[in-house]
Amino acid sequence: MVLQGVSTINNSSLLQPGFSLMNFDGNVYFFGQKGWPKRSCPTGVFLLDIKQNELKMKPAFFSKDSCYLPPLRYPALCTFRGSEESDEYQYIIHGGKTPNNDLSDKIYILSLVNRNSKKTTFQCVEKDLGGDVPEARYGHTINIVYSRGKRMSVIFGGRSYTPLAQRTTEKWNSVVDCLPAVFLVDFEFGCCTSYILPELQDGLSFHVSIARNDTVYILGGHSLQNNTRSPSLYKLKVDLPLGSPAVTCSILPGGISVSSAIVTQTGDTEFVLVGGYQSDNQKRLVCNTIVLKDNKIEIVERASPDWTPDIKHCKIWFGCDMGKGSVLLGIPGANKQLISDANYFYILRCKGEEEDKEEELGAQVCSQTSSEDPGDSTPLEDSEEFCFSVEASSFNVDDADTYNEDDEEDESETGYWITCSASCNIDINTWVPFYSTELNKPAMILCSNGTGHWVHAQCMDLSETMLLRLSEANVKYFCNEHVYLNKGLQTPKKVVHLKKQPMKPLRKKTAMKLTPTKKSFLRRLFE
Repeated sequence: MVLQGVSTINNSSLLQPGFSLMNFDGNVYFFGQKGWPKRSCPTGVFLLDIKQNELKMKPAFFSKDSCYLPPLRYPALCTFRGSEESDEYQYIIHGGKTPNNDLSDKIYILSLVNRNSKKTTFQCVEKDLGGDVPEARYGHTINIVYSRGKRMSVIFGGRSYTPLAQRTTEKWNSVVDCLPAVFLVDFEFGCCTSYILPELQDGLSFHVSIARNDTVYILGGHSLQNNTRSPSLYKLKVDLPLGSPAVTCSILPGGISVSSAIVTQTGDTEFVLVGGYQSDNQKRLVCNTIVLKDNKIEIVERASPDWTPDIKHCKIWFGCDMGKGSVLLGIPGANKQLISDANYFYILRCKGEEEDKEEELGAQVCSQTSSEDPGDSTPLEDSEEFCFSVEASSFNVDDADTYNEDDEEDESETGYWITCSASCNIDINTWVPFYSTELNKPAMILCSNGTGHWVHAQCMDLSETMLLRLSEANVKYFCNEHVYLNKGLQTPKKVVHLKKQPMKPLRKKTAMKLTPTKKSFLRRLFE
């Protein structure tokens, strides 16, 4: 096991406890930011691109027929194939918290539509459910089981808000354990059925579940009612005959008392358990190997990585499975610097490079990250790109600059990525929307100099108000390089000289003439 540190980064607050990672064909995508998405990435889904010792978060896009997907933290996630003949995997997303702390009860299916060197496009579809629909929750798990040529999803555990009838003013937003019911969801018909099993007495959240064929193993988890971490290991077996499904549960020995642990798959039947908490104030630094063989599960302790002092002494840590035997771990930056909302990250590789190759994985893993919530985070600004360096490169991501004929688009679309002027700073690999009217291409405006040429509105320092006025008004526009030339070629306007009126001369002061009557009066006055 190799632990790789991630260097100091800006805007690391975008990655907070509760985020999820999805692996499509070896490419890792981030989902579940703390705040609402900004214009820089309205979908809230980012590609984690590792290249030249830098890890960048590039916005991903949704197809036109996609539904809205809110940024959900602590949802239940798992993969499944769209059909038995298809080799492409899709992701199921259920529940989770919105940025307003509302809980979701919806199920979304996310599939990869297209990916080239310029952008990644997903399709998101919301599934309609009926029957015993699971209530809105978070901190639970979802898995896919296969039996008799059929498949169903299994939902278990989690937390929800106290029912409205039981709420008080003091505890209005308090959470409780969901009932320990097992839900089977049929995606083909949208039917949900709940099962109450006597072996499951307490509600669990932030547990680990591993599914293989028709069996789901549930390990660990935290119970709010008892404030305990379950040491039990549960085995759920699902039978899907022609009639009604049958669900049985048995308790196996050899469980682990842990919550918020992370599981990553390193082989067809081998998994690695990392992280989590063994008590409220104590992290679990021990790692385990989990092997599934012949309808049996074996859990053994394995050598742990060389944890750094920062990881050992911090009280909170969180992370998620990156796929292919690697885990992204994070610790609060408050342990290392004064900026409390900055986090530091590590990549833990649980298998050697010789084992890191393409392989078909016949099991699904669902684990919940840390239940700790450090508070509000600083959202990503509209024009910023999340970028940070790593000490060593991992996950051989395809070179985005490699030419491929399939990546070519029509001339009208590639014309947006020209160098419009000497000061042009629009790069197809780093560009993010700047104006509210932009989606996946930069706004451009025609310069009327000569035969005309197109320039980027952002490079011309045009405000959004001015851009809208120019697009609506029937006037000629000249870019920054040609506006002065255009002014020099214009015929000077005729200056109309105003005719000045001459000022009237001041009249000279004249002596006052005195009449004989006035003279007589003045003489008598001074005698």
